[in-house]
Amino acid sequence: MDTHTPSPGVPLTIAARLNRLPVTRRHKKIIAIIALGNFFEIYELFLAGVLAATLKTKFALTGFDLSLVLASAFVGAFVGAVLIGRIADRLGRRRAYMITLGLYSVFTLLAAFSTDLWMLVLCRFIAGVGLGGELPVTDSFLGDILPSKRRGYFVAWAFTLSYTAVPVVGFVGMIVVDASPLGIDGWRWMFALGALGALITFILRRHLPESPRWLESVGRTDEAEAVTRELEDAARTEGWAAPAEDEANSPVSTGPVSASAMLRKPLLRRTITMAIVWILAVVGYHGFSSVATLVLTGKGISVTNSLLYVSLAFVGYPVGSLLSMLVMDRFERKWLLGGSLVVMAALGLAYGNAVTPVWIVLWGFTFTVIANLMSNVTHVYQLEQYPTAIRTTATGRLYSLGRLSTAAAPLYLIPMLEHSGAGAVFTLVAAALAVAAVVTVGFGVATTGRTLEEISPGDAPTAVVNPRPARTGP
Repeated sequence: MDTHTPSPGVPLTIAARLNRLPVTRRHKKIIAIIALGNFFEIYELFLAGVLAATLKTKFALTGFDLSLVLASAFVGAFVGAVLIGRIADRLGRRRAYMITLGLYSVFTLLAAFSTDLWMLVLCRFIAGVGLGGELPVTDSFLGDILPSKRRGYFVAWAFTLSYTAVPVVGFVGMIVVDASPLGIDGWRWMFALGALGALITFILRRHLPESPRWLESVGRTDEAEAVTRELEDAARTEGWAAPAEDEANSPVSTGPVSASAMLRKPLLRRTITMAIVWILAVVGYHGFSSVATLVLTGKGISVTNSLLYVSLAFVGYPVGSLLSMLVMDRFERKWLLGGSLVVMAALGLAYGNAVTPVWIVLWGFTFTVIANLMSNVTHVYQLEQYPTAIRTTATGRLYSLGRLSTAAAPLYLIPMLEHSGAGAVFTLVAAALAVAAVVTVGFGVATTGRTLEEISPGDAPTAVVNPRPARTGP
């Protein structure tokens, strides 16, 4: 894809007009609606880990059976990340959002009525297909509409709202899991609550605009112009005045990019780097949530107390998101990502070897703070790697590797925990995180403070599908 920077006096591109805007109340409303959907996605991803000990007892599960329950949603998410990511680039971000929430809400509700292991695994797998597309579409959509100078801060803001789901699922589990409201097992209520919330979000998301960057990339320029003008009008009502055009322009794309470009130079290095990050970083991130309660019950701590300690530790997730808001746009993101991975490795080892309640909670809380700093940086860093035309496809494919890695993790972490103990589990996790850190720092590209068009088109692939003349106007 060839690019050039328009000369002064040439009408601004859609990207340039979006980048020069302040973040308005209209932006924040869009972010909040997106964050609400992510809340229930994250709720579901952490739900099985919180319920692990309870489901093991209720369904008389073996270690392998429990691994299937924990892995099923992530295997589904692997499929969903590939399929829905491609749908988002072909049919639009908004339509993809409807698919993700529709699948999740229906099959999470059905999971609440599970009568045996296989029904539960099947429902969680199909719900996972919907979950798999949620975060790739979110990253692309937020990257598409947010101005470059505030992109990191407000993506972190969205995930901070979303990650309040983690302590919520922990504390709700602590209250409900041993109860039977209206004579119905508490774990069934937890699935039903997730489905209800997703349904409400589905209704709210019907009013989201489509991404103007995506609309322009597929030739729907009139619609792109309408959405961009709406955002500009919202900014004007808050006192914003447009700067001179020749001070704010961005490169103009001369054609769409094939999805296969992510496997060719110069994007290949980015693809390999992010693939390694997604495969290894999630071993620590989701591995912790999957085995945290099992580690504690294995040390002789009761299920109720284990849920309490883990719930207190999970408070660190939104705290870590808040921390990421403070540093996201102040430091180079690849260094933030690499540094947080190293700190996670050390804290995981400390948690695995802790024996007293105070140290269990302290190390667990600190681990989750840094883990969510890492997670938010990864989301922002990922959305910055590829051009608009393939952003969600590429992001979805890379996410799918992370979901597959997460699905596989219980299959070896739980047997390792049973046979070798928590120390061995967190030693393996630390090694995976250290490798991801080295790769990120050594091969990652600098992105902080740069526009998406500066980051991607300057390194754009030479292969172009159906090239067309450059558009010099919105």
